[in-house]
Amino acid sequence: MSTLSVPPVPTSLRDDTIALYRAFKGLGCDTAAVVSILAHRDATQRALIQQEYRTMYSDDLLKRLSSELHGKLETAVLLWMHDPAGRDAIIPRQALTETHNFEAATEVLCSRTPSQIQSFKQIYHSKFGVPLEHDIERNTSADHKKLLLAYVSTPRYEGLEVDRAMTEKDAKALFKAGEKKLGTDENTFIRIFCQRSRAQLAAISYAYHGMYGNSLKRAIKSETSGHFEYALLTILRCAENPAKCFAKVLHNAMKGLGTNDSTLIRVIVTRAEIDMQYIKAEYLKKYKKTLNDGVNSETSGHYRTFLLSLLGPNH
Repeated sequence: MSTLSVPPVPTSLRDDTIALYRAFKGLGCDTAAVVSILAHRDATQRALIQQEYRTMYSDDLLKRLSSELHGKLETAVLLWMHDPAGRDAIIPRQALTETHNFEAATEVLCSRTPSQIQSFKQIYHSKFGVPLEHDIERNTSADHKKLLLAYVSTPRYEGLEVDRAMTEKDAKALFKAGEKKLGTDENTFIRIFCQRSRAQLAAISYAYHGMYGNSLKRAIKSETSGHFEYALLTILRCAENPAKCFAKVLHNAMKGLGTNDSTLIRVIVTRAEIDMQYIKAEYLKKYKKTLNDGVNSETSGHYRTFLLSLLGPNH
């Protein structure tokens, strides 16, 4: 469920485009005007505004925004201007080849459904001239690499039906591959986590706990480490409750000294039009304060206004 609030009476495309052009004119930029328009337009409206801007002013709106805005606000707004699949291609590309932020790449690749992965893989190839797998191959290593390559190229069932017999068999296989043996058989974890649907994995996790009295998450934490561990946990958490998974990522980005703004931007921008209502509810339930209050205390200025606009009302 989206938290985006768009005007009840749609504004005209032309009016929005003219207002943005005026906000850029003269000395300095009317940043408040830019934020008040773009933070309240959905993906379709944002795409149409970009087309209209090019038609009316023979100028690229993204380039204009890049030259007028700065810092964290610029990062957030530019990411917001892409459609969801476009963003899901851009984030791993930058994370794998420029910033080497493997947590960001892993989060996007391991939290999306098979059909979402198919869509952004096509965009990735056409936009950057190489397949996603090529960049994973070149920039990641060991079991983390094996898992990511398998995860983005294996078709998985997306329905809710669960095979009970297979569930117990997989729970046993994971126990044998991890807690039961000295060392860990990582390939078994990779095979099961990459081939099973979300519903099936959630059922395996439940069965594992019932059979061995320990949670599968705890087993992963004790048997694996680093980016590989993070990838397995992301896949499992998203199988069980994606909103809870993202609430945790946001909490971690804001806890302690300083704020991980790139994580804050990535999660709020990519989830605002998908499931942010659920993420906010999970955040409140787990951390006893609203996500809006958290973001409000960790950010400032137009950047804060922009993120809070995407989060919607503070309930």
